[in-house]
Amino acid sequence: MDAVIRKISIGTDYKNEAMHYSIGQQVYGGHEIAYIKSDQKDSSYNIYIKKGDEVMPWKKFNCNMAISVEYDLEY
Repeated sequence: MDAVIRKISIGTDYKNEAMHYSIGQQVYGGHEIAYIKSDQKDSSYNIYIKKGDEVMPWKKFNCNMAISVEYDLEY
């Protein structure tokens, strides 16, 4: 079972300097973060954005970066 990722934070200083990305957040000229998925094949995290009906990959972070993951607790 894959847990749904709600938020991902990238950076060593979570409170002051990390970049935070959450589902539903407005980014990149009117797009919205649609999904955050982990890829077990290459130990990365991928962020997908949507505008209208179109969903596309936006950012990919590898396991060599400081990453904090928050899961969606609604089940």
